[in-house]
Amino acid sequence: MLVLMTLLYLSSLTAAKMQKAVCVLKGAGETTGTVYFEQENDSAPVKVTGEIKGLTPGDHGFHVHAFGDNTNGCISAGPHFNPHNKNHAGPNDEERHVGDLGNVIAGQDNVAKINIIDKMITLRGPYSIIGRTMVIHEKADDLGKGGNEESLKTGNAGGRLACGVIGITQ
Repeated sequence: MLVLMTLLYLSSLTAAKMQKAVCVLKGAGETTGTVYFEQENDSAPVKVTGEIKGLTPGDHGFHVHAFGDNTNGCISAGPHFNPHNKNHAGPNDEERHVGDLGNVIAGQDNVAKINIIDKMITLRGPYSIIGRTMVIHEKADDLGKGGNEESLKTGNAGGRLACGVIGITQ
């Protein structure tokens, strides 16, 4: 009984520990960046921070894609991470892909500073984004409001400028 209680206690400590992940974005062009993820516990939102350089000024779609495969560049990452088979939408919409994080905004210095709190992505459990690919797109994400079929899949965010696999970090 004591062994079981000890194992349950240790398990609860592990579940409560901060989970962290990182993604290094690289593309065929000049776009590069590093994105950090932190989640305090299973029910906490995920804090996403970082910086992406080499972007044209303005909005750029920012999504988690289904696969952690970059063998054929960013295209190998597949579609947006959408385990619940929803339409594409914005990060504040209740009905959306898990991977829909909206837009990041690059300034005149061609740099986007990322500071997002998201309640749908997770670094734990069966719907974890760890091992999947983060993608920065060439155009603004219309958040599913573009009035066409592509908007409901991709937000009309255009090509993939840079990507990287999300991995566990300390």
